[in-house]
Amino acid sequence: MHVIDVVPTILEVAGINAPEMVDGIKQSPIEGTSFAYTFDAANANAPSRHKTQYFEMMGQWALYDEGWLLSTKVNRAPWEAFGPANPDPLNNQEFQLYDLSTDMNQTKDIAAEHPDKVAELKAKFMEEAKKYEVLPLDASVAARIVAPRPNITAGRSEFVYTLPMTGLPQGDSPLLLNTSYTVTAEIDVPADNANGMILTSGGRFGGYGFYLLDGKPVWVWNLADLERVKWTGAEPLSAGKHLIEFDFKYDGLGPGTLAFNDFSGVGRGGVGTLKIDGAEVDTKTMAKTLPMILQWDEAFDIGSDTLTGVNDADYKPPFPLTAKLDKLTIKLDRPQLSAADIKKLEDAQRNNKSSE
Repeated sequence: MHVIDVVPTILEVAGINAPEMVDGIKQSPIEGTSFAYTFDAANANAPSRHKTQYFEMMGQWALYDEGWLLSTKVNRAPWEAFGPANPDPLNNQEFQLYDLSTDMNQTKDIAAEHPDKVAELKAKFMEEAKKYEVLPLDASVAARIVAPRPNITAGRSEFVYTLPMTGLPQGDSPLLLNTSYTVTAEIDVPADNANGMILTSGGRFGGYGFYLLDGKPVWVWNLADLERVKWTGAEPLSAGKHLIEFDFKYDGLGPGTLAFNDFSGVGRGGVGTLKIDGAEVDTKTMAKTLPMILQWDEAFDIGSDTLTGVNDADYKPPFPLTAKLDKLTIKLDRPQLSAADIKKLEDAQRNNKSSE
């Protein structure tokens, strides 16, 4: 069984047909094989109905086919995300072959003994890869993760929010990595002081938070739970309306350099400044920033914090904002490569290829 078998199983057990149209858009067939038949004791010894399954991730791939498993030998450690990728992940591989009917734990690679089977399964992988739109294979890691994708934030540099909102996925929210940015909150503080989250994205293992703590504005960056950089106002805010701003000037070229396998523009540092009503109250230099992603299983939240917090020492979620949020504005200023920068990187790429 494979994870793609779960949905067809639920649909069969619930007696629900997969939708052919959603909002007027024709749907692709749901992949996978229902394993509802395994719930019947009479099928205890029945052969699997899921006979073939491809796998592919970051240029490593495999094919299961009726007890046989062909896989590429791992040629890149999981933490080796940067640097040149395998230029031909389809063919530039060492293959391993296992007979799972006698060697479920894959202890003996028999690829050398069965070259014909290797060729057969490789050809079958190609059929599956074409059928399920896996091609072209791409062995890059960091470049794929940070590459801009079509989404509701694409091409936008300013975002304005006027109401609390929680649970927005990371891929649909403004990305504050590898860029300069300004976050401005217009709030109304009650007479008895205020606490709570204004804006956060990420969680315990990486992200940022903009909040009031005992009336004092705070901005914190959680760098993969290894370090936290924190800006704090010296005094609690007085009752009434205030403009709180966090401005960050990024020191890097930006992720446009990734097209040339140059990561100098990713994860660079910068200078952050916290302001209250236009006056600077705290300035710090960050030597480095998160290079690629925030915590994927967390969300972008305004007005409270869902799931885990970015700084357990200060608060526990949901940490609702007790001040009134009138408006929250996020402005991005992504660094652009100049023509000279692009030419320099292109020349470096040509030189690298020549030396190879």
